[in-house]
Amino acid sequence: MSAHHRGDDLEDDYVPDDLVASSGEEEDALASHVPASDDIGGLLSADEDAEQESAALAKRKRREKEKERKTKKRKLVETRDDDEAPSVAAQPPHELAGYLSSIQAKAYPAKSTLELLDISIPETSIVDTTSWTESRSLDRLVEFIIKVLPPLHKRLRQRPKASGSPTLLFIAGAALRVADITRVLKDRKLRGEKGGDVAKLFARHIKLEEHVTYLRRTKIGSAAGTPARVGKLLCETGKDALSVAQLTHIMLDVSYQDAKKRNLFDIPETRDEVIRSVLGAPELLQGIKEGRIQVVLF
Repeated sequence: MSAHHRGDDLEDDYVPDDLVASSGEEEDALASHVPASDDIGGLLSADEDAEQESAALAKRKRREKEKERKTKKRKLVETRDDDEAPSVAAQPPHELAGYLSSIQAKAYPAKSTLELLDISIPETSIVDTTSWTESRSLDRLVEFIIKVLPPLHKRLRQRPKASGSPTLLFIAGAALRVADITRVLKDRKLRGEKGGDVAKLFARHIKLEEHVTYLRRTKIGSAAGTPARVGKLLCETGKDALSVAQLTHIMLDVSYQDAKKRNLFDIPETRDEVIRSVLGAPELLQGIKEGRIQVVLF
């Protein structure tokens, strides 16, 4: 009888293969270490959360560094501007007298030295403001007047006696700047309860005739205006519009610079208006030369 082996019969000398024999055990062992599908999703989600948190942290740090860099750059520019361009107004009167003389020479290029001397601003009529070492910005104007110009402060708190006759005349180069100045001059710390109105004198939206009518019927303590409009009111409308009878101080806005870094005297048209129409107005110039009107560079 022929020998037939069934599939499950083993030969007597058969030795089981260790690899084959252990394969089942290894599968069991591997199975015990392989995470279930839910566990895999959890691990992946945790990894993604960690990556997102890390990215957000890095982004936040970048923003903080950029903000810090911009802050340092801005402070550096401000410091550099302060160092490179100190206000001309901070100089003593004798130097300011020379500065104003040089500006007058530019406004009157055809005049001789003797003719310029005749219209020059005396050093004695220029207020010494060197005691003020802080910023000459509008947010300090009230304190500047109170501390440096106490006689002016006292007069601004008194009731004006006549219409259109201010104690202070503030000259600035642009209408928007004038509007800002008038808001500051309305401060109760300056005017008190009795101080007069604050006139806003510029051409934008306001006709010359309207200003004349307003000044003739309004008692003003101070006025701020552009040189073109103030010049017309001083020289072309008669003494009954804008009078200098009660004027004690004229303030020139020389510390302020526009977007192009130009001050009141850097723009030829504005410079000429200030020198010729305002400081050159006969009654105003006479008051300055006599010492009744003081010139203040702010």
